[in-house]
Amino acid sequence: MAETSGEAGAIHARGLRKTYAGRKGQEVVAVTGVDLDVAPGEIVGFLGPNGAGKTTTLKMLATLLKPSGGTANVSGCDLAADPLGVRKRIGYVSQAGSTLPDAPLMLEIESQGRLYGLSTKEARRRGLELMEALDLGGLERRKSQNLSGGQRRRLDIVMGLIHRPELVFLDEPTTGLDPQARANLWEHIRRLRDELGTTIFLTTHYMDEADSLSDRLLIIDKGEIVGEGTATKLKAELKGDSLTLTFSGGEAAETGEEVAAGLEGAANVVRQGNVLFLNLPDGARALPGLIKRLSDAGAEPIGAELSRPTLDDVFLALTGRSLRE
Repeated sequence: MAETSGEAGAIHARGLRKTYAGRKGQEVVAVTGVDLDVAPGEIVGFLGPNGAGKTTTLKMLATLLKPSGGTANVSGCDLAADPLGVRKRIGYVSQAGSTLPDAPLMLEIESQGRLYGLSTKEARRRGLELMEALDLGGLERRKSQNLSGGQRRRLDIVMGLIHRPELVFLDEPTTGLDPQARANLWEHIRRLRDELGTTIFLTTHYMDEADSLSDRLLIIDKGEIVGEGTATKLKAELKGDSLTLTFSGGEAAETGEEVAAGLEGAANVVRQGNVLFLNLPDGARALPGLIKRLSDAGAEPIGAELSRPTLDDVFLALTGRSLRE
């Protein structure tokens, strides 16, 4: 992991844990003990299947949930001892957004700035700068209900940056946007780091987004970090080629899974319904032999796809699930 020393804009967490009281007094563990580091100026993608503890961890780091255990230093402040200090130094852009549909944009921005102690004049000055930087210039009087989806998400980011935070949390920043609007917002997010030096911690359900935007990835599953590194590093750790086999039904796929699991060199064998995923050294050479073995076992696939490992393959190998499952 990228080690930090509690510098401004960094996250340093050890054993961060969250539990809830369940039925009959039983303890429900949402996050078992997360260790993570984010260096100043990094863009870190935080990935995890539904129910993995991703949102819970994000909300703990953003002071929206109180941890049940562990320690964390966020943007130079102790999460437990000085949550107010953390809030002053971070920005948080929720997936749901935070603007009133019938309020003029500049009124929303000025009100947000005032909440952080800025004068109306200073909030307006900063708001105009940010709106220009995020391609919202000239829309000060427009109401948010009249903006496009991409414009609304950029407005949410303006609101999250008005107090010039050292670190900004972006929760699913491009959900619901069309491909062009998503790509446009990616450019703006990169510029936040490159031009303003902002540290960015983002969650996403899009692998291409995580691959394109992030300097480094953290993958959480069952309440703990199961993978960490650059996308290139994580893909390189999957030895061999990625093979996807499709069968006519679940029974044939089960047989295929048994055959593949016994194949020398096969790794990360995962079955989802009638589709089988695995990694295979020198896949092009090994595939014909595997197809014959499957056919002899009465489980000849109806489709086969061979490729170099992708981030989807990494995620599947580490969690046993696809990101959007």
